[in-house]
Amino acid sequence: DVVWENFRGGVMDRLGLGYEALSAVNPRLIYCAVSGFGQTGPERTTAAFDGKLQAMSGIMSITGEPAHGPTRAGFAICDTIGGLTAALAVASALFQRMHTGRGQLVDVAMLDAALAFLPGPVSEYTVAGIPPKQLGNGSVSRKPTAARFRARDGFIVLAALTEKQFQSLMKTLGRADALVDPRFKDWAARTANEPALREIIEGALAADTPKSWETRLTAADVPCGSIWRLDEIVHHPQLEHRDVLQTIDSRYGPMRLVGAGFRLAHGSPGLDREPPTLGEHTDEVLREAGYTPDEIERLRRDGVI
Repeated sequence: DVVWENFRGGVMDRLGLGYEALSAVNPRLIYCAVSGFGQTGPERTTAAFDGKLQAMSGIMSITGEPAHGPTRAGFAICDTIGGLTAALAVASALFQRMHTGRGQLVDVAMLDAALAFLPGPVSEYTVAGIPPKQLGNGSVSRKPTAARFRARDGFIVLAALTEKQFQSLMKTLGRADALVDPRFKDWAARTANEPALREIIEGALAADTPKSWETRLTAADVPCGSIWRLDEIVHHPQLEHRDVLQTIDSRYGPMRLVGAGFRLAHGSPGLDREPPTLGEHTDEVLREAGYTPDEIERLRRDGVI
């Protein structure tokens, strides 16, 4: 009852497998088309890839240090956003079908989806007229104590956003003297004197490691976080407790893979098989669609599959 398509606009229609053709056979069909720019508009036939969409959506323009120019995210973020949006859209269509009995075309454009994940920067411009700029490792709050700071042997992210948090930060760092320094009397002064404030904070942080500071600052109610490498976080007890990474048997031996990012009180999703090879389930899918073994063999002989 659900069909997924991942082609530029019009390709499946030309093959006779578009929504109009298939929904005539099954009106309850939910047909999800995922493409770079959607099924309509002047860019509907334009090819897209993750890097292009990161560049075009504005994500790269607000990522990275200003001195180094636009920066790509460290993973295929637009591909991921497109998939998440498609899943949400299909769930919405399924819910509608429960009430109407009708299926429909779900048109997911990865560019649209990327913009939907940037509501703050987009509305900052469209509503307030402020063009977003690169913040480097600073917070969107633009508070000088909400950013990445160097400690001994690494970095820590601080998010001291209130007066109480600022006072706790400076006391825990052993720099209560900064609380009576007129350069840091309020947020406006702290922002104006950010380089001096950063020098004080990093000078104190240099005395210990990020994880040690995280323990001490957290105990003092100062929001913060040390920076974990991927090879560290995958072994974190929290993830192990929630079974986020699951081990499955495969033709290559045991594989430890990331599961779904949520749990359900009843029937949490899990991994029950290894990732398929290209075309591994073609025959199985076609049989489920009603094709006979002879028809499948003819499709393969004719180069269709």
